[in-house]
Amino acid sequence: MRNSSRTWLDRENAAFAASVSAGSLVLDAGAGMQPYKKHFAHCSYETADFEMVDKPYAKSTYVCDLASIPVEADRFDAVVFNQVLEHIPEPMVVLRELNRVMKSGGTIICTAPFFYEEHEKPYDYFRYTQFAWRRMLTDAGFSIQSLNWMEGYFGTLSYQLQIAARSLPRAPAKIAAGLPGWLLAPVFIVLRPSFRLLATMFSWLDEQRRFTEAGMPKNYVVIAAKTVSA
Repeated sequence: MRNSSRTWLDRENAAFAASVSAGSLVLDAGAGMQPYKKHFAHCSYETADFEMVDKPYAKSTYVCDLASIPVEADRFDAVVFNQVLEHIPEPMVVLRELNRVMKSGGTIICTAPFFYEEHEKPYDYFRYTQFAWRRMLTDAGFSIQSLNWMEGYFGTLSYQLQIAARSLPRAPAKIAAGLPGWLLAPVFIVLRPSFRLLATMFSWLDEQRRFTEAGMPKNYVVIAAKTVSA
């Protein structure tokens, strides 16, 4: 099904990569399958991941816990840190470690969910508000340059509709006891495909324009720079 979050993730990482000078050394922390490597062809690109989740991985430069990356301090000009922080049991330890391995003035892109179902179980621990991002990054030694919704509310609504389309019960007894369950069951049958269609429509709309005047984001995206060693 169409997913505008993936579209915006790619756009945000492409824009971040364009801001990084040619020849810079970049670390993709928690890189997984390295979907954003293509944007850093003008840079030297290294990766770190613990590779413990049952999913495919591209070959990592460093197979390690992100709380202890086996490199010297002040190594990287930029860090990419996408959809990882929710999986970190001690997030401040990792943010301070990313600060350690970055050069002074180096930049980092961070994304993580604000509204999302549990995933990559059991390695799923937290969700982050904009205020958590501000507090945590500042305490870790970063200066925030921008903090925005990654996708607009249409993207969040699309995601909510996708969940409803696959989760609405079919059996009358699981909807309500007695007659209400039997009356609502056919309604739910009709709603499922309707929600799928609406989810696709709202995802497409979100790709055209981020509506941020109301509602809530599914993810936040933050650009920050290293100020001092934490």
